[in-house]
Amino acid sequence: MASWGCPHEIDGKCARLNDLVCNPGMKGCVLAGRYFFLSSDDKNQRLREKQERTGKEEGGEPTD
Repeated sequence: MASWGCPHEIDGKCARLNDLVCNPGMKGCVLAGRYFFLSSDDKNQRLREKQERTGKEEGGEPTD
């Protein structure tokens, strides 16, 4: 299994989003709309909208 670190996460908080608790894929996250998340259907709404506009399948590997 691969591991990664977000450059915006500092001590579990997102420096990009006013120090909110880091939740990959949340609104405003750089990952939102780019990857499919198994943990929450709400996080995948933006990706589905993007796919409908382009009319093709896009996205990265599933993440948790």
